[in-house]
Amino acid sequence: MTTEDKEKFFQVALCSSLVLFGFDGEDLKVLVYKKASDPFKDALVLPGKYIAPTVSNDQAIHELLTEKIAYNEYETYIEQLKAFTKVFRNPMGRVVNVAYYALVKLTPEIEEKVKLQGGFWYPYDRVPDLAFDHNEIIQYAKERMKRRVKRRPVGFNLLPEEFTIAQLQSLYEKALNRELDKRNFRKKIFNSNLIIETGNTTDPKLYRKVSKLYRFDEEKYEKLSLKGYDFLF
Repeated sequence: MTTEDKEKFFQVALCSSLVLFGFDGEDLKVLVYKKASDPFKDALVLPGKYIAPTVSNDQAIHELLTEKIAYNEYETYIEQLKAFTKVFRNPMGRVVNVAYYALVKLTPEIEEKVKLQGGFWYPYDRVPDLAFDHNEIIQYAKERMKRRVKRRPVGFNLLPEEFTIAQLQSLYEKALNRELDKRNFRKKIFNSNLIIETGNTTDPKLYRKVSKLYRFDEEKYEKLSLKGYDFLF
């Protein structure tokens, strides 16, 4: 390669953006931040970072997760989406964005860290206009997640250790963006043998209706995570 070719073709920056989904028991939410500098200062954006030449994409996204939410590898599901490569997506120059999405339990510790860093959780279906092409990235992540919830038991990464059937159904309804028949949903969930009754119930002081609490069967979960299944709702 000539010096001229090197100057011509090695003028592209690389970055990673993260669509981080969390679930609070009622709503799926997406994490965004207010941009601190130009371009688009004060606009809302996805968490992200530029990638140094000596750092891999996966390493960069793990560093970003650690920085933003005190990342726990076991409890966080991460998947690469694709490269977003529009020529003029960034006014500073050519930037290729290798985007990821991740699923995380919204613990008090994560909520506090996000708050201290100036982050905002927006409902999954009511994300405002973001800078760059970040709304397009979120939409792509939503479509990927729709496919995943039909083939993988993703609830393990979003729900608390013990949860109600209503919370589980609410999660699936938000992810799929449609209501599900209650009887049909319960039948499919119980037939999957994916959840186990814990013997505990919701606190009657906090909920008008006392409901049974369940947990995931981790052995069954691991098997279904590897081979997948057809959860056709």
